[in-house]
Amino acid sequence: MFVGKIIGTVVATRKDPKLEGRKLLIVRPLDENMKAKKDYLVAVDTVSAGFHEQVLVVQGSSARMAFGMKDCPVDSAIIGIVDSFVIEDKPGDGQ
Repeated sequence: MFVGKIIGTVVATRKDPKLEGRKLLIVRPLDENMKAKKDYLVAVDTVSAGFHEQVLVVQGSSARMAFGMKDCPVDSAIIGIVDSFVIEDKPGDGQ
């Protein structure tokens, strides 16, 4: 699972019937400092995420376990919208 940011949408006039009515979004993963990485991926939206929102993304078999994705041909799914987060470094973590 990782945190990413919605940077766009995918419009597909023809797709697998199990994906009909599903929104496909382009997600840019964020690094450990919450800075955007250079790569991106397409994920199926299961939570009605919007443009520029930070989201939680799962991949592989976890994506197929997301709500409504059973037996769907997906490799990435958006499973949450991030409202806020806190990163705490503890002394002695070696970082």
